Amino acid sequence: MNPQTVVVTGASAGIGRAVAVAFAARGATVGLVARGEEGLAGVAEEVEQAGGRPVVLPADVADHEQVAAAAQRMEDDAGPIDVWVNVAFTSVFAPFDQISPEEYRRATEVTYLGFVYGTMVALRLMKARDRGTIVHVGSALAYRGIPLQTAYCGAKHATQGFHEALRCELLHEKSNVHVTMVQMPAVNTPQFSWVLSRLPRHPQPVPPIYPPEMVARNVLHAADHPRRREYWVGSSTAATLAANAVIPGLLDRYLGRTGFRSQQTDQPHDPDSPANLFTPADGDRGHDYGMHGIFGNRTIRFDPQLSASRHHGALLAAGAAALAALIGRRSGRR
Repeated sequence: MNPQTVVVTGASAGIGRAVAVAFAARGATVGLVARGEEGLAGVAEEVEQAGGRPVVLPADVADHEQVAAAAQRMEDDAGPIDVWVNVAFTSVFAPFDQISPEEYRRATEVTYLGFVYGTMVALRLMKARDRGTIVHVGSALAYRGIPLQTAYCGAKHATQGFHEALRCELLHEKSNVHVTMVQMPAVNTPQFSWVLSRLPRHPQPVPPIYPPEMVARNVLHAADHPRRREYWVGSSTAATLAANAVIPGLLDRYLGRTGFRSQQTDQPHDPDSPANLFTPADGDRGHDYGMHGIFGNRTIRFDPQLSASRHHGALLAAGAAALAALIGRRSGRR
């Protein structure tokens, strides 16, 4: 494969950073879009160490003009963009009635409209050449809402609908530009240390928790095989999506009972912790948070669904049965 020209939004940390480094390991030139100066400097160094060429593109994805300017700088520097990966997001961990209209708007503009603007810019360039791939990094929460994450779940649901509609249009046009979406499980990223939180205890991902490098490989596979509408990464994602399709009402009640406790650690929330909603936590007054969060000792290293998700056998029925049995056992003990 010839070295690719790739743009990754949200590249300064977490999954975006892992995706950027994974493309770099294949010799790609990687455009790094994010707000935080420290995080961008850190990922640029890692991309170079992995064998790629970084192009640092500071931009706020909630601003269409900034995204368009970043894309043009990338093409001027590195040539036509082959792959555009939308990853950037922000959110608020809080019950719905504790989120202000301004906070909700900002979370939606970044997490949903950031994907829309990135796609607009990339599609305009790619359609002119009739080639290219756009990858949306989604979540199991694109299908299944959970408590304390109304802003994030709403944005991911919106992204899923936008993705499906756009894909239909490209199929109608018989375009050689492709879009695909990768639905993620819980991942050990810094988001739990810098997303605005009003929870009494420190937020956490709901296990099983995956390392960013592991799920990034599936993003690269999706970019290489974009004709498939979407990919589900991890057995927990497949089980959640399947159970939501089969037993949504039971899942609502189960999450209503367990969803508050399971998303918080035993440690009290630090009221002075950073929040990246309006300003980057890894900006010039912050520090580089890196690729990983604080839950590394709880991440899993193997999941057969991670391999299965790169094929059409998604273990959907098995996941639904397993989760239904788990919910049934827990409900029976209450």
